[in-house]
Order: sequence, then structure tokens, then C-alpha cells
Amino acid sequence: GPQSGESVKLQVMSEKKYLQASQSAEFQNLHRSIKVGDVIGVEGFPGVSNKGELSVIPTNLKILSPCLHTLPEALSDPNIRIRERYKDMLVNPNTLDRYILRTKVVGAIREFLSDLGFLEVETPILWPRYGGAAARPFSTVLNAHGKMPLRMRIAPELFLKELLVGGMDRVFEIGKVFRNEGIDSTHNPEFTTVEFYQAYADYKELMSTTEALFRHV
Repeated sequence: GPQSGESVKLQVMSEKKYLQASQSAEFQNLHRSIKVGDVIGVEGFPGVSNKGELSVIPTNLKILSPCLHTLPEALSDPNIRIRERYKDMLVNPNTLDRYILRTKVVGAIREFLSDLGFLEVETPILWPRYGGAAARPFSTVLNAHGKMPLRMRIAPELFLKELLVGGMDRVFEIGKVFRNEGIDSTHNPEFTTVEFYQAYADYKELMSTTEALFRHV
């Protein structure tokens, strides 16, 4: 069966004789009013089409939310696909598949590190200083503290190392970082990173852990 967040395609095979009397009289108008992209509600019973496809035969059919704009039959323009993700997801099903895969990958990373005793933490996004990488930060101000200058983090590294010093032997974070630099198809100013740190472990042990992480994912 489908996993959480996944969808299933199922045919609706509407026939006038099975609809409620009030809808049967308006059969043609009802079906003419349904457009591609509409969200519909269906109550009925299972059946099979002449081609053997599992279908739902409705006894009650109604539009729950109409689509106000015509959906394109195809969508390949990268600018539209990136800026209007909802449209890309509707027209190109593999886009949604990638989102589902990403969620599973992040979950697998979290599961792997947690099973090894790493503690997941959330460290500050805004801080007066920045470090942990060589990158230009985004800057803002905190009005509540007299326009205190703040930076959006470019890496969580320094915060995580402070937690090691404080007594957390194994920590990790999966979170956003922000770098005010170039942008192209493979680089974004805002992206998700995972960092994990383990006290008393040398680089060989961390290499083995990383290899095992990739095998797990």
C-alpha cells in the first residue's frame, strides 16, 4: 500500500444510472463542469472497467475545490519549474517522487545517527558572529536590541563543537545554512546540511561511520 505522503492513481468511472437521483438529472452538466486540476470528492463502490482497471463507480460526485487556471499539458521551462513548484509537481509526477525520496533519505540519516547514540540538536540560525566555513554571510539587525547586527549562519560547526566541550559526546544537526554567494543549478544560497561530531574519535573512525551511513541510506 502507499506510504505516508505518497499518492495512488485510481480511476473514477462515472455512470448516470448509479448516481443519486438529484445528480443523475444533471449528469451532463455535472461532468462538463469538471476540469483538469479540480479536486473532487467521490463516494461509491469498487468496480472494474472493460480493460480490467480497478475503478471507483460513484454514487455521489461533487467538486470540492475548482482549479481556476488551466494547467499546461507539459512543463519543461526550468525557471517556471523552480519558481512554481506546485505546477511542476502537478504536471511532472517525478518531481513529487524526488520530494518523497528526499524525505526518506533525511529520515534514514536521522535514524542511523540516532541508533549510534548521537543526540540531535538545533543550534542558532542568527548570531552576532559567524564561522565554521569560508563564506560570505547574510546580514540583518535585531531591532529589540538597538539594531544589534546579526549574521545568518554559514555552518553549524562551531555551535556543535561547543556542545562537545559542554559534555555531549555525540551530536548531530540536520538544518539550513545560508551563504550569500553565487547561485546556479547546483548551488543555492539556502541549503540543508548534516553535520555530526563525536568526542574521542579519530578521523579513521569518522570515515568508517560515514561509509556505514552511506550504506544505510
